[in-house]
Amino acid sequence: MLIEFKHTFIFIHSLLLVASCSIKMKTQPTKLSKPERCWAIVHPFVALQVRHIAKKCSTHFETAKKDERLDTYINGGKLDAYRHVFYMAAFSQKLNARKIKKLGLAHEEGNYRQYKQSKSEDGEIPDSLSSVMDLQNNELGIQLGKSYKSLNYVELSKIIFSKMEEGGAVIMKRHSNGSYITCDNQMLILTHIKKTWFVPKCLVPSNFRYP
Repeated sequence: MLIEFKHTFIFIHSLLLVASCSIKMKTQPTKLSKPERCWAIVHPFVALQVRHIAKKCSTHFETAKKDERLDTYINGGKLDAYRHVFYMAAFSQKLNARKIKKLGLAHEEGNYRQYKQSKSEDGEIPDSLSSVMDLQNNELGIQLGKSYKSLNYVELSKIIFSKMEEGGAVIMKRHSNGSYITCDNQMLILTHIKKTWFVPKCLVPSNFRYP
């Protein structure tokens, strides 16, 4: 009975902890989407470890995001790409990559549900290409984590910056003023677009220079 109670406590505690840490790694606790809750139910002990690793990553990320090689765009920018790659790499150094990939997929499924409910994430309504970007950067992070299991976060970050400068990650095409640009170089004003999952943004390599 005592062992059963202990396992139940750990399970519930893991759900509460992972609720404060989605794949977007927000600084404030967020409510888990249904897909993320399902992931945590299936992987309660991994959820605990994800939270533990994410807390360690946060200090490093706060420093890294000031690096001049990144921009300030939390949606679709180099900062966004770095965040996904870094956290997923850190998770995959220690945890089963298949389970971590499923967490990323669960988060993106949750984003689609947010879109259906017209709820924003980091100030923007989720869209299809944003999910594609996140999943591609997640995959890069997973592969780096599997390949460099023994690196500390500073060393891992150097590898990530190198990959990004080679164009190994993906970001959204933008103008230097921050406006999104379509693939045929038309300015895209989000407030002028009716609600749609398929916003005509454009993915480009992470070494793209904003014109």
